[in-house]
Amino acid sequence: MAGTTLIDRALIRLSGANVREFLQGLVTNDMDLLEPDRPLWAGLLSAQGKALFDFILWADGEDVLIDCDREAAGDLARRFTLYRLRRPIRIAREEHLCVHWAREGGDGSPDPRLPELGRRWLGPCGEAAEGWLEHRLSLGVTEGLAELGSDKTLWLEANAAELNGVSFAKGCYVGQENTARMNYRQKVNRRLFVVAADAPGERTRIHYPDLRLAVEHRRVDDPGEAVIPAWLAPALQPSSA
Repeated sequence: MAGTTLIDRALIRLSGANVREFLQGLVTNDMDLLEPDRPLWAGLLSAQGKALFDFILWADGEDVLIDCDREAAGDLARRFTLYRLRRPIRIAREEHLCVHWAREGGDGSPDPRLPELGRRWLGPCGEAAEGWLEHRLSLGVTEGLAELGSDKTLWLEANAAELNGVSFAKGCYVGQENTARMNYRQKVNRRLFVVAADAPGERTRIHYPDLRLAVEHRRVDDPGEAVIPAWLAPALQPSSA
């Protein structure tokens, strides 16, 4: 049987009183929408609206599990701890579960960003999945510290609106003012693109030589050799730029 574990992901468990209320004031998505079979993609931003971390939120009873880039997990947990202050909330790495993925079929929930990404679930760790990176990049979806950076990319430049990573109807959260203003004024002039590339260039965040692809931060009027999937194309029309 093919492996399904995403070994580049880690889980952080938040438990205790009013965990959802705590997260509601911090993350970009609406915690009221989180259900056991409906995970959410969200970000934790700087006050200026730049992405510090991106992650997928999972409901587990009264607890919330955060499915995040393994390299960023320690820093993300520490950041949540700083915001916790004296709230009776426990923040710890979840060591008994892993994030799993299958391109099609099987159990789990559709990826909250884009159903075409496949299905995702949490369970005991197993063999590593193969093909996830290539599949994700083929759909033009970026994630994680290496691609988004930390405090380098405005959340809407990470295609958060198009990939269901932000609520414009919820209350305040860190970085909300600038994010809402950009959306209202339709001023997303740059975005992260997956680009065909044999070598890294000046705008490259990360280059994947085996796939001959790179993630680059480009102006929307200069996508170059970018992958332009159906979900992104409408946002690149002049009336939306």
